[in-house]
Amino acid sequence: MTATQRLELIQPGVCGETWADFGAGSGAFTTALLEALGPAGRVYAVDRDLRGLRSHPQVTPLRADFTVSLELPPLDGILLANSLHYVRGQTGFLHSLRRYLKADGRLIVVEYQDRRPSPWVPYPVSFGRLEALAEGYAVERIGETPSSFGGLVYAALLLPSETPPSVNPVWTGPHRL
Repeated sequence: MTATQRLELIQPGVCGETWADFGAGSGAFTTALLEALGPAGRVYAVDRDLRGLRSHPQVTPLRADFTVSLELPPLDGILLANSLHYVRGQTGFLHSLRRYLKADGRLIVVEYQDRRPSPWVPYPVSFGRLEALAEGYAVERIGETPSSFGGLVYAALLLPSETPPSVNPVWTGPHRL
Protein backbone atom coordinates (compact mmCIF):
# COMPACT_ATOMS: atom_id res chain seq x y z
CA MET A 1 0.00 0.00 0.00
CA THR A 2 1.35 3.41 -0.91
CA ALA A 3 1.60 6.41 1.39
CA THR A 4 -1.13 8.10 -0.65
CA GLN A 5 -3.44 5.08 -0.26
CA ARG A 6 -2.89 5.06 3.52
CA LEU A 7 -3.72 8.75 3.76
CA GLU A 8 -6.82 8.44 1.55
CA LEU A 9 -8.00 5.48 3.60
CA ILE A 10 -8.00 7.24 6.98
CA GLN A 11 -8.32 10.95 6.17
CA PRO A 12 -12.15 11.03 6.04
CA GLY A 13 -12.30 10.04 9.72
CA VAL A 14 -9.52 12.22 11.12
CA CYS A 15 -10.25 15.44 12.98
CA GLY A 16 -8.82 17.19 16.02
CA GLU A 17 -5.17 17.35 16.99
CA THR A 18 -4.22 14.66 19.52
CA TRP A 19 -4.32 11.00 18.47
CA ALA A 20 -2.72 7.69 19.33
CA ASP A 21 -1.66 5.02 16.86
CA PHE A 22 -2.04 1.70 18.67
CA GLY A 23 0.23 -0.88 17.07
CA ALA A 24 2.28 1.78 15.27
CA GLY A 25 5.03 -0.58 14.12
CA SER A 26 7.35 1.14 11.66
CA GLY A 27 5.08 4.19 11.53
CA ALA A 28 3.60 3.91 8.03
CA PHE A 29 0.11 4.81 9.26
CA THR A 30 1.54 7.18 11.89
CA THR A 31 2.97 9.23 9.02
CA ALA A 32 -0.38 9.21 7.21
CA LEU A 33 -2.13 10.26 10.42
CA LEU A 34 0.32 13.15 10.90
CA GLU A 35 -0.34 14.31 7.37
CA ALA A 36 -4.10 14.19 7.94
CA LEU A 37 -3.78 16.11 11.23
CA GLY A 38 -1.58 18.87 9.85
CA PRO A 39 1.08 20.95 11.60
CA ALA A 40 -0.79 21.22 14.93
CA GLY A 41 -1.19 17.46 15.21
CA ARG A 42 0.35 15.25 17.88
CA VAL A 43 0.49 11.43 17.70
CA TYR A 44 1.35 8.98 20.46
CA ALA A 45 2.84 5.99 18.61
CA VAL A 46 2.31 2.90 20.78
CA ASP A 47 3.97 -0.43 20.03
CA ARG A 48 6.04 -3.08 21.77
CA ASP A 49 8.75 -2.66 19.14
CA LEU A 50 9.40 0.85 17.82
CA ARG A 51 12.80 0.18 16.26
CA GLY A 52 11.58 1.04 12.78
CA LEU A 53 9.77 4.24 13.83
CA ARG A 54 11.45 7.37 12.50
CA SER A 55 11.91 10.27 14.87
CA HIS A 56 9.47 13.13 14.30
CA PRO A 57 8.86 16.20 16.51
CA GLN A 58 5.07 15.64 16.46
CA VAL A 59 5.33 11.98 17.50
CA THR A 60 5.72 10.71 21.06
CA PRO A 61 6.85 7.07 20.92
CA LEU A 62 5.57 4.81 23.69
CA ARG A 63 7.13 1.35 23.91
CA ALA A 64 4.22 -0.60 25.39
CA ASP A 65 1.60 -3.23 24.76
CA PHE A 66 -1.40 -1.21 23.62
CA THR A 67 -3.81 -3.66 25.26
CA VAL A 68 -2.76 -2.65 28.78
CA SER A 69 -3.60 0.57 30.61
CA LEU A 70 -1.55 3.49 29.31
CA GLU A 71 -0.87 7.00 30.55
CA LEU A 72 -2.25 9.19 27.78
CA PRO A 73 -3.88 12.61 27.64
CA PRO A 74 -7.51 12.82 26.49
CA LEU A 75 -7.44 11.89 22.81
CA ASP A 76 -9.38 13.15 19.81
CA GLY A 77 -8.92 9.72 18.29
CA ILE A 78 -7.22 6.36 18.22
CA LEU A 79 -5.99 4.63 15.07
CA LEU A 80 -5.93 0.82 15.04
CA ALA A 81 -4.30 0.09 11.69
CA ASN A 82 -3.70 -3.64 11.18
CA SER A 83 -3.57 -4.15 14.94
CA LEU A 84 -7.06 -5.15 16.13
CA HIS A 85 -6.58 -8.55 14.50
CA TYR A 86 -3.96 -9.35 17.19
CA VAL A 87 -6.42 -8.85 20.05
CA ARG A 88 -8.40 -11.90 21.14
CA GLY A 89 -11.11 -10.20 23.27
CA GLN A 90 -11.97 -7.56 20.68
CA THR A 91 -15.40 -6.47 21.98
CA GLY A 92 -14.14 -5.77 25.49
CA PHE A 93 -11.01 -4.16 24.13
CA LEU A 94 -12.96 -1.75 21.89
CA HIS A 95 -15.17 -0.84 24.83
CA SER A 96 -12.10 -0.20 27.01
CA LEU A 97 -10.73 2.37 24.54
CA ARG A 98 -13.44 4.86 25.50
CA ARG A 99 -11.43 5.73 28.61
CA TYR A 100 -8.83 7.44 26.42
CA LEU A 101 -11.23 9.40 24.21
CA LYS A 102 -12.64 12.86 24.65
CA ALA A 103 -16.46 13.01 24.63
CA ASP A 104 -16.46 13.49 20.84
CA GLY A 105 -13.48 11.17 20.27
CA ARG A 106 -13.34 8.58 17.53
CA LEU A 107 -11.68 5.35 16.54
CA ILE A 108 -10.44 4.46 13.10
CA VAL A 109 -9.96 0.76 12.42
CA VAL A 110 -8.02 -0.43 9.36
CA GLU A 111 -8.34 -4.15 8.74
CA TYR A 112 -8.44 -6.82 6.04
CA GLN A 113 -11.75 -7.82 4.53
CA ASP A 114 -12.35 -11.57 4.23
CA ARG A 115 -9.06 -12.89 5.65
CA ARG A 116 -8.73 -16.30 7.23
CA PRO A 117 -6.90 -16.73 10.54
CA SER A 118 -3.13 -17.06 10.19
CA PRO A 119 -0.04 -16.32 12.31
CA TRP A 120 -0.05 -12.79 10.80
CA VAL A 121 -3.79 -12.20 11.23
CA PRO A 122 -4.80 -14.45 14.12
CA TYR A 123 -8.23 -12.91 14.80
CA PRO A 124 -9.53 -11.50 11.49
CA VAL A 125 -11.96 -8.60 11.62
CA SER A 126 -14.03 -8.25 8.46
CA PHE A 127 -16.24 -5.16 8.29
CA GLY A 128 -19.33 -7.20 9.15
CA ARG A 129 -17.57 -8.68 12.16
CA LEU A 130 -16.44 -5.21 13.28
CA GLU A 131 -20.05 -4.00 13.20
CA ALA A 132 -21.01 -6.90 15.47
CA LEU A 133 -18.05 -6.36 17.83
CA ALA A 134 -18.36 -2.59 18.18
CA GLU A 135 -21.22 -2.52 20.62
CA GLY A 136 -21.78 1.01 21.85
CA TYR A 137 -20.30 2.56 18.71
CA ALA A 138 -21.80 3.80 15.48
CA VAL A 139 -19.73 2.19 12.70
CA GLU A 140 -19.22 3.64 9.21
CA ARG A 141 -17.02 2.31 6.42
CA ILE A 142 -14.94 5.28 5.24
CA GLY A 143 -12.66 3.69 2.67
CA GLU A 144 -11.12 0.64 1.07
CA THR A 145 -8.14 -0.16 -1.09
CA PRO A 146 -6.61 -3.31 -2.59
CA SER A 147 -4.27 -5.19 -0.26
CA SER A 148 -0.75 -6.11 -1.32
CA PHE A 149 -1.56 -9.56 0.09
CA GLY A 150 -4.74 -9.99 -1.97
CA GLY A 151 -8.29 -8.90 -1.24
CA LEU A 152 -9.22 -5.57 0.28
CA VAL A 153 -8.20 -3.43 3.21
CA TYR A 154 -10.99 -1.28 4.65
CA ALA A 155 -11.11 1.66 7.04
CA ALA A 156 -13.99 2.17 9.45
CA LEU A 157 -14.87 5.10 11.66
CA LEU A 158 -16.28 4.24 15.08
CA LEU A 159 -18.05 6.94 17.06
CA PRO A 160 -19.25 6.28 20.61
CA SER A 161 -23.03 6.16 20.49
CA GLU A 162 -25.22 8.18 22.83
CA THR A 163 -26.45 5.06 24.55
CA PRO A 164 -24.05 2.78 26.39
CA PRO A 165 -23.73 -0.85 25.33
CA SER A 166 -26.58 -3.09 26.51
CA VAL A 167 -24.05 -5.46 28.02
CA ASN A 168 -20.85 -4.18 29.55
CA PRO A 169 -18.23 -6.39 27.87
CA VAL A 170 -15.54 -7.46 30.28
CA TRP A 171 -12.00 -6.65 29.21
CA THR A 172 -9.81 -9.24 30.86
CA GLY A 173 -6.49 -7.72 29.85
CA PRO A 174 -4.01 -8.42 27.10
CA HIS A 175 -4.58 -11.46 24.94
CA ARG A 176 -2.09 -11.11 22.12
CA LEU A 177 0.04 -13.64 20.35
